[in-house]
Amino acid sequence: MKLSKSTTLAGFKPLRGGTIGGNKVRLREKKLSDVRNDYRWQTDPELAKLDAAPVLITSFSLYLLDYATALHQSHANRFPLAIETLDGQHIGNCTCYDIDEKKREAQLGIIIGNRDYWDKGFGADAVSTIVDHVFRTTQIRRIYLKTLDWNLRAQKCFAKCGFASFGHLRRNSYDFTLMELKREQWKNLKADWGV
Repeated sequence: MKLSKSTTLAGFKPLRGGTIGGNKVRLREKKLSDVRNDYRWQTDPELAKLDAAPVLITSFSLYLLDYATALHQSHANRFPLAIETLDGQHIGNCTCYDIDEKKREAQLGIIIGNRDYWDKGFGADAVSTIVDHVFRTTQIRRIYLKTLDWNLRAQKCFAKCGFASFGHLRRNSYDFTLMELKREQWKNLKADWGV
C-alpha cells in the first residue's frame, strides 16, 4: 500500500512492515495474501448486508487482478489496514477513509469477516487500536462512522470505544446511525480509564 503526499501530510504514514498493536489484535498494511479472505467476505451475503453493500459477483481471477493493482496504487485519502490476531490470523479489515486534512477528520470503517471472532471483543479492540493510533500520530481531530440503524451490535461496540451518536442518514434506501469521537473526548476517556 502506498500513501499519497496529502495523506502523509495529514499524519497517516505507511507502516513499512510494522504493526499497530492492540490487546487482542494487530493492525498491519494490506498484502496480496489477504486476497482470498477479502474475496470470501465480499461475496458473503450476510456480510454484504451488514455493510449495506451489494454482494460481489465478479470472478476471483478478475478480483485478484484489481486487488493486486490497488495494492500498488497511491491512496490519496485512505489508510487501509488488515486486522489479524496476535498469532497472525487475518480476521478482518479496517480503514480510515475520506481523510480531510483541512477539516482534520476521517471516516472509519471496519469488518470482522471471520465469524469465529464475532462477539469476543476483537472488533472493539481493533476500533480502539486504530482510534488510539490516529489520535496519537496524526493531526486528525474527529473520527466518524456510519452504521445501519438496526445493527445494534456494531453500535454497542462503537459506543464501548467512546463513539457517540450524532444523527441519522438515509442513503440508497438504507437508514444509518452516525457516530463520532473527537480528540478531546478521546483524551478524557483515556484519563478516566487511567491510560
